[in-house]
Amino acid sequence: MKMGLIVQKFGGTSVADTERLRNVARIITDTYKAGNQVVVVLSAQGDTTDDLIEKAKEINPEGSNREMDMLLSTGEQISVALCAMAIEALGYPVVSLTGWQAGILTDTAAKNARIKKIDTERLEAELDQKRIVIVTGFQGVDRNQNITTLGRGGSDTSAVALAAALEADLCQIYTDVDGVYTADPRHVKGARKLDEVTYNEMLELATLGAQVLHNRSVELAKKYNFETKEDLSMAPFLIRDGMDAEKAVKLQQELTNIGIRSQVIRSGSSVTERKRKKFFQRLLSSEV
Repeated sequence: MKMGLIVQKFGGTSVADTERLRNVARIITDTYKAGNQVVVVLSAQGDTTDDLIEKAKEINPEGSNREMDMLLSTGEQISVALCAMAIEALGYPVVSLTGWQAGILTDTAAKNARIKKIDTERLEAELDQKRIVIVTGFQGVDRNQNITTLGRGGSDTSAVALAAALEADLCQIYTDVDGVYTADPRHVKGARKLDEVTYNEMLELATLGAQVLHNRSVELAKKYNFETKEDLSMAPFLIRDGMDAEKAVKLQQELTNIGIRSQVIRSGSSVTERKRKKFFQRLLSSEV
């Protein structure tokens, strides 16, 4: 791999415990040792986000979106601090930053904010000091200085947005799955892993409910003609069968607004299977 600026993103399972955190630290430092500048985006460890949601419900089932964002943003802060400590233990220069410290500015839509701008001054200063930079995924700050979160899977979006803002050479999305499949192999016999997927195909998969990449991250990658690469396998698989209908319709509208065709398929219907088979036949037969 040629030397350059690389953004790496690791999901919650990848940093779920001490052993996995140390493994992630080794992957990061190996990339750094190869002469690259490295920016890393992390999710909250394991089930941390779900645990925090349950704690909030115990206190107040109707807690405000603003306070939920304050609460949920702490999960990623734990991850980045622990990862930075693991990298320090290996003897490498590193700094951890929250989303707002990294300059991620969003709109005011609490719990489902969109990134409006990234001020890269702090990030570039840290990189100039030869430091590895570890950034909290899933979050930013709005114009009122309120912490905001980007919705489920938002760390993928954080990584691709940072890569675009920094004009990185590569964005690596490290996942706890071994690839993108034509269907959930736990439920569909003969499901096949795809070697490559185009942006539009990945957007359609994300809209249908595939949990490999967050749909907004794919939108950004496509917009900036950005090279993305999925690596790593730390655990079994993978694709959720369908998604909440209201959310699916909303996502479809968002994609339509930026000129990308998508389908809404209801889970469990006979039409679902016909459409899914047709879609994947087209996907597998296309040249990517």
